[in-house]
Amino acid sequence: METIETNRKALNKRQTKLRQLLTKSGDHKTAIQFFLDHHAQLHAAEMAQTGLWSFEDAILSDMNEAQIRRIPKNCEHSVAWCLWHLARIEDTAMNLLVAGSDQVASHDDWFERVNLPFRDCGNDMTPDEMAQLSETVHIQALCEYRIAVGRRTREIVVDLSAEDLGEKVDPRRLERVMLEGALREKSSGIRDYWGRRDIAGLLLMPASRHIIVHLNEALKLKRRKN
Repeated sequence: METIETNRKALNKRQTKLRQLLTKSGDHKTAIQFFLDHHAQLHAAEMAQTGLWSFEDAILSDMNEAQIRRIPKNCEHSVAWCLWHLARIEDTAMNLLVAGSDQVASHDDWFERVNLPFRDCGNDMTPDEMAQLSETVHIQALCEYRIAVGRRTREIVVDLSAEDLGEKVDPRRLERVMLEGALREKSSGIRDYWGRRDIAGLLLMPASRHIIVHLNEALKLKRRKN
C-alpha cells in the first residue's frame, strides 16, 4: 500500500502541474506530452504501454470478480461501477465534445460486449440499477472498453493545437450528449458544466482529475471490510 500512497501523492502534484501547463505555460508541446504521461498512469498499463506505474492496475491486480462487483455496506457504488463511469464519461467528453466524433462505445458492439442495457454514464442510477450493473457487467470486456477509450483519447489529444485548447465546446456537441443518451435528463447539469469549460478544461476535468477522484473511490471500496 505504501507504493500506492506514494504514487497517489505524486499524481495529485502532477495534476496541479498539468493545470499550469495547459492554462498558463504557453509551451504546447510540453503540455500535451505531460498530459499523455499523466493519462497513462490513470489507465491500465496495457492501454499506453509506457512502462509507467498504473493506478488502475495497482487497485485491480489482487482483486477477484466478486470483490470488483461488491457494493460495500452503506456505499452507493462498486469498483465495477467506477470503471464503467470513468470509461463512459471519458468516451462521451473526449469524443462527442472535444473531437466531435462518434463515441467509442458506438462501434465494435461494446454495449453488447459489456453485457449491460445501460447507455449512459452512470450518474443518477437507482440502487437497483447500480446493483444490476455491478452483478451483470462483463468485467474483462469492461476493462477492454476502458482501454479502447483511453487509446482514442490519446489520438484526439495529440491532434489538438494550442488554439484548440482555448476553444469553448460547440453547443451542438453538447446537445448530442443528451440526444445519444450519454447523460440522463436529470444529469443535464453535467452537460451545462462541460459547456462552461474550454477544451483545456475538459482535459483537466474529466479526462484526468475526474479519473483520479473515482480511482481513489475504487481504492476505498476495495479496502472496505464489509
